[in-house]
Amino acid sequence: MLIGLMRPVESKTHTVQAEELDEIQDLLAAETPEGWQLASAPVAMAKKDTVLTAEGTIVRRDGVQEIEADDMAALEAKVPEGYQLLSVRVV
Repeated sequence: MLIGLMRPVESKTHTVQAEELDEIQDLLAAETPEGWQLASAPVAMAKKDTVLTAEGTIVRRDGVQEIEADDMAALEAKVPEGYQLLSVRVV
């Protein structure tokens, strides 16, 4: 018997602008719901401008579920569209 852990694969992108990096982080944190994490946030500044622009990508990290199957092929077949198999253990 195999037991697998899976979770949803979902990401969103938010563009924010501010004068300072701390403000950028605060704005992106406000856009990040519970169960999600900020994965990347490259920052750019246009020439002759003081405004920073960041494109933050947040990814879903909650919704972990267990699934069971007799073999690996059957376990992988149980992973629905939009989910990712994280780990597998033998019991």
